[in-house]
Amino acid sequence: MSASPPRPHRAPARLALRLAHLPRRWLGAWRRWSLWGLLGALVAGVLVTLVWLAGRYEASQVQDKLERDAADVVVDLRNALGRNLQEMRGLPTGAGELLAWEGRAGELLSRRREILRLQRLDVHLKPLAQVTTPWQAMPQEMQDRSQAHSEIALACSNAQRIMGASYSSTYFQPLPGSGGSEMMEVCLPVSEAGRVRGFLVATYSLQKLLTEIVAPLLAHTQEVSFTETDGTRLALLAAQRRGSRMFTAQPLFDLPGNPLVLRLDGWHAAPSVFPNVLTALVTAMSIALVSVVVVLVRDTRRRLRAERDLAEALSFAKAMEDSLVTGLRARDLHGRVTYVNRAFCAMVGYGASEIVGLVAPLPYWPPELAQHYTERQARRMAARASPPGEGYESVFMRKDGTRFPVVVYEAPLINAQGLQTGWMGSILDVSEQRRAEELSRTTHERLQATARLATVGEMASLLSHELNQPLAAIASYASGSLNLLQPAPGADAPAPQDLADVRGAVQRIAHQAERAGRVIKSVHDFVRRRAHAREAVPAQDLLDAVLPIVRLQARKLGVQVELDVAPGLPEALCDRTMVEQVLLNLTRNAMQAMDEPPPHAPPVLELRVRRGAGDATQRWLEFSVADNGCGIAEDVAARLFMPFFTTRAEGMGLGLSLCRTVVEQHGGHLACNARAGRGTLFVFTLPAAPAQPTV
Repeated sequence: MSASPPRPHRAPARLALRLAHLPRRWLGAWRRWSLWGLLGALVAGVLVTLVWLAGRYEASQVQDKLERDAADVVVDLRNALGRNLQEMRGLPTGAGELLAWEGRAGELLSRRREILRLQRLDVHLKPLAQVTTPWQAMPQEMQDRSQAHSEIALACSNAQRIMGASYSSTYFQPLPGSGGSEMMEVCLPVSEAGRVRGFLVATYSLQKLLTEIVAPLLAHTQEVSFTETDGTRLALLAAQRRGSRMFTAQPLFDLPGNPLVLRLDGWHAAPSVFPNVLTALVTAMSIALVSVVVVLVRDTRRRLRAERDLAEALSFAKAMEDSLVTGLRARDLHGRVTYVNRAFCAMVGYGASEIVGLVAPLPYWPPELAQHYTERQARRMAARASPPGEGYESVFMRKDGTRFPVVVYEAPLINAQGLQTGWMGSILDVSEQRRAEELSRTTHERLQATARLATVGEMASLLSHELNQPLAAIASYASGSLNLLQPAPGADAPAPQDLADVRGAVQRIAHQAERAGRVIKSVHDFVRRRAHAREAVPAQDLLDAVLPIVRLQARKLGVQVELDVAPGLPEALCDRTMVEQVLLNLTRNAMQAMDEPPPHAPPVLELRVRRGAGDATQRWLEFSVADNGCGIAEDVAARLFMPFFTTRAEGMGLGLSLCRTVVEQHGGHLACNARAGRGTLFVFTLPAAPAQPTV
């Protein structure tokens, strides 16, 4: 027979049985040892943390000392370069002192080994004298670096601009016997009476700067270097490596015209924190012993504080609920009311004791809707896994029997274990909101009716005003035609020439009738605020359309009409019919203003069209209508464009208001100005049509 397979589920059961039969003292010992083990882990964690913090502190001290040393090096470098500039300023600068200058410059180079060369240049950067250091052989190609666009030229240009020393950017220069070095030049302007007469140029070796100035200040474990802002090393003064960690400080060594970075690296051994471990251990053990008592005290205080905070939170929640105007109602999973707030009781007129503990049907449900509400509540309780996200409207009944609309929002009640125990609902009384909405709707309907009546009145007023010109022209042409159809005395029929004039008059009558129809359509669209059809129309065509009526009225009044249209004008982009009405209104007003002709001059009506001010994106045409009548008073001019304002007994006061509205709808501007001497000038602008591209 084969061996039966082992049953793995028996081992955990046997272990649990053995643990159950262990003596209670063993279980108590295990608990105590677990607490001691926890305390040991705490002490070990504290010790490790102390060691780590001690190491961090020692490292921060080393870094701070290195940064202070780097700042001191930068200060010493600035002082050394400043002393060199002072000695360069003390050199002779006269035109006849070149030999004295070379002698003094040689003495300066013998003292300052970091300076490899001194040059004296004129204002055009041509060398006048030059001295090189006796401590370093200089190559022949370094004899002249003062050409345009070189480091010296740029540095001297900047020095002349700031009237002070300026340093050039660094460059590499091969040197005999040493391979080469990064060079930097400083240019010092020589001025006389406020004008630059020349320059003094000193050439520095960055390596010599580190060797002669910085090296005496460094420790044996520090190395220093000049770097560019991008990290490229230019010169290095290395040190012997002593230690396992390197610390770096990089202060900015900003010179006028040449920003450099001084990098100072220091080697340091591992932090010596282990001699302090014994002190840290004793301190940690003391803290651990005191912590046991502190923990117990803090736990007791925390419990008391939690109970006090809980009581305050309950009081605060109660006060907040009592101050709400929104009704709150809580129900369990069976639909039983478990809580209502004061606002809900005031809303339905029942006390909390009359509602809490009840199930459907509830007393604040209308009897005719109770069955429907019971079914709806059953459906919502059954769907508790997916609670509704929006509120629903309902109708509640007060204790006195009055109904009122409400909006109910419900959310699931979740206990501390994450289980749903019921529903919390907020109820809003929307009866006032419904009344406000009904009042707003009624008011809106009344306003619409009033607006329609105002639109009808406005249309009627505009039609009656704007149809005066075409109807007056039709009447004039009809009267003239009747006169022409009368045969001459002794003749049986009118003359052929009179018949031809009658035919032309009838054509003009038809044209004016068609114009009246367009006026009616344009005024209708204007009142309804519809988009107007605009087209490109030459300015001369706009004037030609209204000139027959203008000249007809001008002959009756004895007014002379002068027309002036500038050549080469672009076409106007406008609603032709409405712009013609603007021209007719302005010309008619101008001729009526000349009822009393000026002394020693006939009444003249001037119509001009010019190119208006504009830019590359928009061009304008400027139309002007001028008269030499009596003019307009200042108090009248202030109200001239107001609707229904007129100074004539037979006027309606809509002409100029309509003209301004039409011009502004085209994007233009209508203005009225007094003419010098006598008369009035009306000027309005219209947009010009875009220029057509040439093929």
